[in-house]
Amino acid sequence: MLLEQLKEAVINGDQDELKVLCGRVLDEKFNPVEAVQNGLIKGIEELGRLWTEGEMFLPDVMMGADVLKLALDILGPELAKAEAAGIKRDVKGRIVIGTVKGDIHDIGKNIVSAMMTAAGYEVHDLGINQDVAAFTEKAEEVGADIIALSALLTTTMPEQKKLVEHLKEKGIKEKYKVIIGGGPTTQDWANEIGADGWSETAGGAIALCDRLTA
Repeated sequence: MLLEQLKEAVINGDQDELKVLCGRVLDEKFNPVEAVQNGLIKGIEELGRLWTEGEMFLPDVMMGADVLKLALDILGPELAKAEAAGIKRDVKGRIVIGTVKGDIHDIGKNIVSAMMTAAGYEVHDLGINQDVAAFTEKAEEVGADIIALSALLTTTMPEQKKLVEHLKEKGIKEKYKVIIGGGPTTQDWANEIGADGWSETAGGAIALCDRLTA
């Protein structure tokens, strides 16, 4: 029953209900990994399916992703304990995403982040105006598979190149796949800077991540 309620809270984008349910997970010593895997993730997967079939709109998916993020924040300490004990939740991959330094645009990035979450990825969204060190440190912290960089201004595109160079300088480029996106970016730009992929759309970004993590 609790798992189904967690699923429904995500589908409905109900943060108030979610907080109550997460409180129950903690109070009742419910397995936090199971709560995430068989409750929350099932909800975001269902939202993604409904969106693909045209029965839900993108704002619904983004609200669901916000609810999922809130739940992971609340359950974070217990999930960390479970992982330390060798109990890990099943995810398709871990992605660190953000808008690069000097750029405060985030609508497109937020859409991609929500859709990545709905597609079954563990997404760590850094937000806007993030320097290369922030991406690298978070990727190292969470054991990311992919680093995704958004730039909506031609003047901030060089930050994407700087990240690739930064990873090479630290000798850790081979640990991560770097993908880029944003209005002025192109596949040619991705090739030029040594990124592993580029996408013009959110759907394309998911397909790209699926290929890179296969």
